[in-house]
Amino acid sequence: MVHCSTDTAVVILSYNGKDLHREFLPLIVEEALNQYDVVLIDNASTDDTYAYVKENFPTVQLIQHKINNGFAQGYHDGLKQIEATYYVLLSADFEVSKGWFTPLHTSISSNAQIAAIQPKILYQKDKTQFEYAGAGGGFMDKWGYMFCRGRLFDTLEKDRNQYNDAIEVFWAGGGCFFVRAELYHQFGGLDLGFYAHMEEIDLCWRMKNAGYKIAYNGASTVYHVGGSVISYGSPIKLFYNYRNSLSLLLKNEKASRLWWLLPWRLVLDGISSAPHLLKGDFKSIWAIIKAHFSFYSKVPSLLKKRRANKKLWQNRNAEGIYNQSIIQQYFIKKVKTADQLPDFEPVKL
Repeated sequence: MVHCSTDTAVVILSYNGKDLHREFLPLIVEEALNQYDVVLIDNASTDDTYAYVKENFPTVQLIQHKINNGFAQGYHDGLKQIEATYYVLLSADFEVSKGWFTPLHTSISSNAQIAAIQPKILYQKDKTQFEYAGAGGGFMDKWGYMFCRGRLFDTLEKDRNQYNDAIEVFWAGGGCFFVRAELYHQFGGLDLGFYAHMEEIDLCWRMKNAGYKIAYNGASTVYHVGGSVISYGSPIKLFYNYRNSLSLLLKNEKASRLWWLLPWRLVLDGISSAPHLLKGDFKSIWAIIKAHFSFYSKVPSLLKKRRANKKLWQNRNAEGIYNQSIIQQYFIKKVKTADQLPDFEPVKL
């Protein structure tokens, strides 16, 4: 069992991440002084990551898994061994900045309704622009599509300090996910059935269905390398994105919306495969088809989880839901940045 000397454990799940740790751990450890503990979970690396961190970063506490069963399972097994008030799930390919921790800790510790919070997430290789994984805070549109300020589909915005605010969002990016440990465990943590992608959105939605808030504080900045585990646009990423987005709806959406929304999403998913067909990208088309059949096979288990989740539903918090179609705004009306979306006014903290 890992016992923290502070109230926060910054927990890094690592698989063959030695090169990333050589680059990013020094500042993470430097910033930790009297603020947080650093715990690294080695997810059955096949290189010498564990030995390297143990030798070069003696203040980092280590947990070692013998088998790599994916992102969600890695955190699930590791976090059970860590005692803290707050967890920060920090991906190995993230670089922090000086002072990154305090704004997040202040926000979550001063408001008991905030279950989780994320910082501003920029692209590590070009620190002037936002990054795909969380960017300026996560939202959901009326058809259940997720999007971020700072990144609409393939359009990445330059950081002009336009999202330096502190607001309520629908979901917080999982790459730097600051969450109350008690609530993390109370709500079952990351769903192991997702394996990879959108697990954090599912957890955020479960907590929002119980009335809690999810937040973003742009006074804190971190940088994401991106695509270091599963590359953007790859068929395997498409598979998880399509399958898990449908799973999100079935587990968490209100029944009054689910009965029409889920069939409509299946239609839209079919339409979205047309560009791949025109390009002759049959690997991507096959990934989308496999995603749907995988989702169908999971329906019984997802319905069981939905019934269990409903026992915690009360005072459902709908902040962060954009009541228009992000697809219509982006592809038809050509709105390319979140701050230009009509009737889009996030609630300030």
